[in-house]
Amino acid sequence: MSQKRVQLDADEQNRLFQEAKTSRGEDEAQGHDSGDESVDEDGVVHRGIPHGDEPQSPDGDFLADFDENTEELELTHLRIDDIPSLHLERFKNLQRLSFRQNLIPKIRGLEALTSLVDLDLYDNRFSKIEGLENLTGLRSLDLSFNGIRHIKNVAHLVNLTDLYFVSNKITVIENLSTLVNITNLELGSNRIRVIENLDCLVNLEQLWLGKNKITKLENLSKLKKLKILSIQSNRLTVIEGLEDLENLEEIYLSHNGISRIEGLERNAKLTTFDISNNKISKLENLGHLKNLEELWASNNMLDSFEDFEAELKDNCPDLATVYAEGNPLQTNNYTTYRLKMKIMLPQIKQIDAQPVRS
Repeated sequence: MSQKRVQLDADEQNRLFQEAKTSRGEDEAQGHDSGDESVDEDGVVHRGIPHGDEPQSPDGDFLADFDENTEELELTHLRIDDIPSLHLERFKNLQRLSFRQNLIPKIRGLEALTSLVDLDLYDNRFSKIEGLENLTGLRSLDLSFNGIRHIKNVAHLVNLTDLYFVSNKITVIENLSTLVNITNLELGSNRIRVIENLDCLVNLEQLWLGKNKITKLENLSKLKKLKILSIQSNRLTVIEGLEDLENLEEIYLSHNGISRIEGLERNAKLTTFDISNNKISKLENLGHLKNLEELWASNNMLDSFEDFEAELKDNCPDLATVYAEGNPLQTNNYTTYRLKMKIMLPQIKQIDAQPVRS
């Protein structure tokens, strides 16, 4: 019977790795000191390896026993640093391939895997996007947690729907204009300062930009299908530029420098609004959000229970969860805070992290 999926669990990973790489123990026994992260002239990210010395790939063919009709391989945390040595071209039906948490310095050795639809290279050591020329059938590509500085060499991957660049060193959003089928784009934890070059992503439904250096909500008007926008932990001071996002359902704006709730007049489909950890002193301009289910407003400067009642009690019948801890209305009314909130908003089922008792 053909094997459709291969997943190496922890015990099997360890056994195969030790069998394939018996010589590694001798090297480690010599006791090498760890070093800082660096990028050499070939674009290889070195983490904790002094003098740029890379550990060796497993010797031997530790995939020899696996059925060549396999459709999925999960090769996680195996210290793999050379894809060509795995001879993956034998797996002609391979559709999903994961190399999470390995030591891969360059993307290569994937040329023959033209059936791939899902490639996961999360947490490796490369800094350049390359070696994907033949993988035009990819629908999901995860390049997160590497040392990538520039978005390049992906324009031909026109079937992509999910693209992940989380925690790299990207400064500019670029070279994505041909990827019109993308619905989910993750660019969190980079060095981006400006939202730009997204106009062609007309099918985008989720955009994740948290933990960057963005100062302004702009250049989003073409993203008519956008449902989720996350831009937490940036440098925003004003809610603006959302007027064309009429299908927006969730917006996450926590950990910015926003002082006023505004600019949501055209976002009537919002179900989740996160404004926590900002500088908001008044709850306002939310009464028109009839579909609102989740309001996260912790750690601001809100001091009025009456504002919550006026904005939300009768206007938001589906409101189920409110986070308001860390505001003066909670810190100054510690013993009565939950009771007052429940009286003001009888429809809610959860206050902060605790469910409301009947």
